[in-house]
Amino acid sequence: MTNELSKNIVNLYLVSENDENQRLDNLLTKLFKDVPKSHIYRIIRGGEVRVNKKRVEVNYKVQLNDSVRIPPLFINQTKSPATNYIPQANFTVLYEDEYYLIINKPNGVACHGGSGISFGVIEQLRNSLTTLKFLELAHRLDRETSGVLILAKKRIALVQLQEIIRLGNLSKQYLALTCGQWQETSKHVKLPLYKYVTKDGERRVKVDHEHGQESYTIFKVVQKFVDSTLVNANLKTGRTHQIRVHLQHLGHPIVGDEKYGNFDLNKKFYKDGCKRMFLHAYKVEFMHPILNTKLSIEAPLPNNLAQFLTQQHKVL
Repeated sequence: MTNELSKNIVNLYLVSENDENQRLDNLLTKLFKDVPKSHIYRIIRGGEVRVNKKRVEVNYKVQLNDSVRIPPLFINQTKSPATNYIPQANFTVLYEDEYYLIINKPNGVACHGGSGISFGVIEQLRNSLTTLKFLELAHRLDRETSGVLILAKKRIALVQLQEIIRLGNLSKQYLALTCGQWQETSKHVKLPLYKYVTKDGERRVKVDHEHGQESYTIFKVVQKFVDSTLVNANLKTGRTHQIRVHLQHLGHPIVGDEKYGNFDLNKKFYKDGCKRMFLHAYKVEFMHPILNTKLSIEAPLPNNLAQFLTQQHKVL
């Protein structure tokens, strides 16, 4: 088995210590930098990539000495070269040391390319920070969500932070404007979530007590308005679309949510000036696993969301 790779043949790649615990899609993106992530997603989901002769998901964490079968990576060359253009990163840095880079991700920017998106935060940063030998997302935010996003600059930093997240020792807090007035001042929501694919091929999440994964969010009311409520959402688990689906299930979907929202109310809020989903990751707190110092990082509410709030009629 060799780790000398070619896009024109079947490759058998042996996972080394430097690769261990990486997501499979991230590993292939690193090995084949000029192959679009959308293509890598397609061949993994289609079963063309095998790990130890078995099909796996794109988020499979490769282990030391795993054997990864990679098919020939034939790419349609008829596309315009412009489709491969990756702009320079221009993100606000909230914190940086030799182990972590923490930025304020804008709304509308994906964390990574794939599923029809040619590039995201990670591709832009790698394209700009060319002196870094290692840069990986430590977690993810939805494309529509803004706020604090952590990236690791060393593998040891990534692995140790992922363990902190797994143990529930990283506090992630969000601000969400929800439809309607809440009667409660706080609510603990423990509802299992299940990922599925619609007939149109769109990935969605729903509450499913039989097949879903355990998920837990604590909501606290920050401010009530006439037809909406601003809440703080404290994630105790990190499932896909967790806050959005929990709030939908409560009957208070997020303002501007095009997947799980109230579409009639969204039109009203859009006319009033809310042109995006009102969900912002405003704060993370954790003990730096290497420097052993407590980090508390905040991203201010974007101006367009803050301005929209000032136009709402408060309920005292």
